[in-house]
Amino acid sequence: MKIIELNKMEKTDRLKLLERSQIGAESVLKTVNNIICDVRHNGDQSLIDFSEKFDGVKIENPRAVFDLEESLKKVDSRLLDALKQAANNIRKFHQAQIPPEWVCNVDEGVSAGQIIRPIEIVGCYIPGGRAVYLSTILMTIIPAKIAGVSRIICCTPPDRQGQINHEILAAASIAGADEIYTVGGAQAIAAMAYGTETIPKVDKIVGPGNIYVTTAKKLVYGDVDIDFPAGPSEVLIIADQTANAEYIAIDMMAQAEHDPDAASVLVTNSKDLAEEVDKIINQEIKFAPRNEIITQSLGKYGHIIIVDTIKEAAEFSDQYAPEHLIIMAEKPEDLLDKINHAGSIFLGDITPVAAGDYGSGTNHVLPTSGCARFTAGLSTESFLKKPTIQRLTEEGLKNLEKMVVTLAEHEGLYSHAESFKKRLKNIK
Repeated sequence: MKIIELNKMEKTDRLKLLERSQIGAESVLKTVNNIICDVRHNGDQSLIDFSEKFDGVKIENPRAVFDLEESLKKVDSRLLDALKQAANNIRKFHQAQIPPEWVCNVDEGVSAGQIIRPIEIVGCYIPGGRAVYLSTILMTIIPAKIAGVSRIICCTPPDRQGQINHEILAAASIAGADEIYTVGGAQAIAAMAYGTETIPKVDKIVGPGNIYVTTAKKLVYGDVDIDFPAGPSEVLIIADQTANAEYIAIDMMAQAEHDPDAASVLVTNSKDLAEEVDKIINQEIKFAPRNEIITQSLGKYGHIIIVDTIKEAAEFSDQYAPEHLIIMAEKPEDLLDKINHAGSIFLGDITPVAAGDYGSGTNHVLPTSGCARFTAGLSTESFLKKPTIQRLTEEGLKNLEKMVVTLAEHEGLYSHAESFKKRLKNIK
C-alpha cells in the first residue's frame, strides 16, 4: 500500500479516497426493474423461473420452512453455543434501545407526547454467495423481535438441491424468525415488497445483499420501508504513536477479507507506525487464507495516510464517515467529542471490529459509503413507529384559538379555523 501525507494529496486523489467503492446501480437498473415488474404480475411463477435462471435450481414453489427448531439438532454444538452467546449479548444491547413513551405540557391545557408501536411484518434478506453470515441473521431478526414485530419472515437463496442449510435455519430459530422462504436475489425483495401467492407483503425489508438486491431495495422503497442501501464494508483506523502496529495490520486485513471492494484506511500522525504497519501487512498477507481477496481489496481501497496531529485525523475521519471507526490512541475517549460521523466506534487497542461483528451486542448492519453522515446502523428503533398524541382541555382550546385561527385563515384553510370556532362557541 502507498503511504501518503494528507496535506500533499492532490484534490482528485483525496476525492477518490473519500468516494471509495460506490455502488453503481445504473449497470443493473434495467434488469432489476424488469425482475420487480415480473414478480408483481406473475407472483410465485416468477420466483420459480428466476430461481432456475439465476440459482440453477428448479423449485416447485418458494415454500416456507416453519419448523426451524428441528435444525438445532443437526448443527455442531460449538457453533450452536457461539450463536446462543452472541444472541444473548445482542438481545441485552437491543433491549436497552427501547425508547420510552412520554407526554409533556406544551401550553396551559395542552398536552402532547409520543407513543411507541412496532412495525407489524418485517422481511429479513439472508444473502448466499461468497459467504453465509450467520451473525447477520441474528443482527437483523433479534432487534425486530425485541421491538415487538408480530411476524418476521426471511428470504434466502436455495442451494443446488433447492434446500436451506441447517446452520441458517438454526441461526434463524435462535434469533426468533417465524418462517423462511427459499428465494433470493432481487426477486426476493420484490416478493416481500409486493407479496405473492406464498410470500406475504411486508412493511419493512432489512438485510445486506449484492448489487441486485441493493438496487431492488432502492426501487421498492416508498412502497415498503428499507433499512438502507449497504455497499462494501469499510474500516478507518485513527492511531497515534502508542498504537500496536500488529493489531492495526490484522484489523485492516480482516476488513479487506470481506470483499475485493472493501476499504481499509489507517490515519496516523506517526510515520514510524505507518511504515511498521505496511511492513507487517506485506509479511502476513501471504499466509492469510483469503489472501487473494485481501490483496485485491488493499490494492484498490487500502490506504495509509499520515497527518500532522491526531485532531487532524479525527477531522478527516468525519469527512470519510466510516462504517467502522477504530480509535487506537493513548486516550481514545478524548477523541469522541470530535467524532460526529461513524457507523460504529471501537475504542482502544484491544477492541477489534470483530467484537461488534459477532458478539459485543451492538449491531453490525451499518451505513457504508459515507452514509454515516445522515443515518445510523440497524437498531431496535428501526422497527418502531412513534405516533404522536395530543389532548386539549377547554382552557387549551382557548389558549390555541388565536394562533390556530390566524394561521389557518392566512393559509386559506377556513374549515381548519372553523373546527376551532365551532368548539369554542359551544364552550362559551
